Amino acid sequence: MEYEIPKEGYLPFLSEPITIHWGNHAILMFVLWFILVPAMILLLRFGKVRPTTYGMKGGIPKFSRPEFPWTMHKIVLYTMIILAIGGVCFAMLLSGGFSGTMHSYFGLATLILGLLQGVSAWFRGTHGGQRGSEADQEDRSSWGGDHFDMTPRRWWFEAYHKTAGYFVLFCAGGAVATGLAQYWMPGIAIAFVVVVLFGLICAIVLQGSGRNHDTYTSVYGYHPEHPFNKRRFQSMIRSRRDEP
Repeated sequence: MEYEIPKEGYLPFLSEPITIHWGNHAILMFVLWFILVPAMILLLRFGKVRPTTYGMKGGIPKFSRPEFPWTMHKIVLYTMIILAIGGVCFAMLLSGGFSGTMHSYFGLATLILGLLQGVSAWFRGTHGGQRGSEADQEDRSSWGGDHFDMTPRRWWFEAYHKTAGYFVLFCAGGAVATGLAQYWMPGIAIAFVVVVLFGLICAIVLQGSGRNHDTYTSVYGYHPEHPFNKRRFQSMIRSRRDEP
């Protein structure tokens, strides 16, 4: 049975129904999930500084060039998660609850996975390296941290956070497609195609230009004695020995 989109809804503090402008909901969600999220992913993927021997030092201002991609990634994405929760709650409140349509399932999956992205960041562990709060620039033994040592905690955080991020965008794309099937907005449809193509072109050009610097070496440097660099080098040597 085809779902009929309500044109009016009630709010608890109002006695009269109000007209629901679903276009505003669509624009808000599109901007959040297909403008801000891809922009922050591209910024972090391709905006990291070029690696040096010892990487980034501690005490760098959060909005300076080396720290800027991570600062904006966190601020913008936490803000958009809050706005997305508000947009979903407001839509459900006005429409009388969960509709059970494909759009609602994709939308809810997007929201939950997006929220878990923010929550997962709390479990990424300590930084370590020269950036560590207890680090002595001259004493390498004080540089320990989950990221610098690439502990299992950090390893599995990155495995989840990076992989789940792509699933969020997949669900967001499903929400847009099913939403347009219910409530056609040609402007959103055109913008969706343009944004996807533009993001693809940007990623290809930036990747081909060598702007995708490895996170670990960008932050901590490519010194061969750094724990993760040493492990990767040893792994590469073992792989070459195993080659026929």
